This record gives sequence, C-alpha cells and structure tokens, in this order.
Amino acid sequence: MGDNDIPMSSIEPSSGLASGRDVINIVGSSTVYPFATVVAERFGKASKFKTPKIESTGTGGGIKLFCAGVDINTPDITNASRRMKQSEFNQCQNNGVTEIVEVLVGYDGIVLANTKAKPQMQLSLRDIFLALAKSVPAADGTLVANPYQTWRDVNPNLPANKIEVLGPPPTSGTRDAFAELALEGGCKTFPFLKALKKTDKPRYKAICHRVREDGAYIEAGCDTFS
Repeated sequence: MGDNDIPMSSIEPSSGLASGRDVINIVGSSTVYPFATVVAERFGKASKFKTPKIESTGTGGGIKLFCAGVDINTPDITNASRRMKQSEFNQCQNNGVTEIVEVLVGYDGIVLANTKAKPQMQLSLRDIFLALAKSVPAADGTLVANPYQTWRDVNPNLPANKIEVLGPPPTSGTRDAFAELALEGGCKTFPFLKALKKTDKPRYKAICHRVREDGAYIEAGCDTFS
C-alpha cells in the first residue's frame, strides 16, 4: 500500500522513573507492542534493571497517558506508529512534559490482503475510499451515506464479493496512517473534495478520513490478525 509514518518512541528523561519507580513504564502502539516486548525482555536479561512494564494502549491512548504529566503515575516512554500531532505536543507542554526525546525505532507499512479462496483484486485508492468511507459522492455530486455492499458496486471490474474489511481501531496509529494514505488518497481523486482541503480543512478531513460504521469495516486489534 505504501510507507506509513515512522514508528517512534517518545521519552521524557525526567519522568516518574527518576521519582521513585523501580521499573520503566512503557505504553503505546499495539503495532509496535510485539517488538517492544521482545526488546524489553532482552533488556531485562542483559542489564541490572528490571524488565520494563509494557502496555498496549494504542498510539493515541499512549500519547494521551504520556502527556498527562511528569510523576510516578505517568509512563516514561510511549511507542507510536505515527509522528506526534501538534495538538498532542501542545498537551504535553501544557502538562509539564517538556523534555521529549523522539527516537526512531523502524519503518512501518500498510498492506491490503485477501484470502486465496477469493478472486484477487486490483484495488485503486478510489476503490478503497468508495468501499470504506462513511460518506461518498453520489452521481449528482452530493455526499450520501455509503450505499455500497459489494466490491462490484464500487467498481464494475471487481468481483461481486461482500465488502468486509478487518482493520485497526481508531486508537491505532496504523488506522491514522491508513486513513491518510488510503482513504484520503482516494478521496482526493474527486476534484470537489480535494478542493475542500484549502477551503474547509475540518470538513475535508471528516469526509476523507471517516470510516463507515455499518459493519463493512470491522475493527480488530493486532491479536485478531495473528
């Protein structure tokens, strides 16, 4: 599908660890979580320190906890599968979390896959947007609630299979990246929607990033896919 935002770890050097906690507390991305647990276990075995405590809270949830303050009750590190938003950074600053260090831990990617038992599909970004967006353009140029039930409804060259996609929940940074790379990418193929980015950015984002909630898109965590 394409490159995702870089998975990052944000660290507050003067966090609760220095205030009496004897174990590093890490929260954040469910995508990064499996890798982070391996690193934590190796760290615990190879050093004199205890194995860090890691919680899978999702990128957004982890950053919210991380930015809540600097004390023994807040995490020392948050993993993320996207860059921190400006609004999140501002929240950190407002709560005294000011000495933030950003560490690159790898690159992420998004892949759309379907079972071998079904016909293979060559999907365009427009196909993905029309299949999964909450609101889509009608023939008269207005926006309507997504009426499409099968992939053929979206594109006559696609099979008449029911639209059913498993994907990350809203708390996931990977979901944010999917919305930006895939949904918005397809949304921008409609000139009148692309123009909204300059004239009405909040509405543009609401239309281009909002996923339908009628069962075609099924929110599933990383454990569901493994």
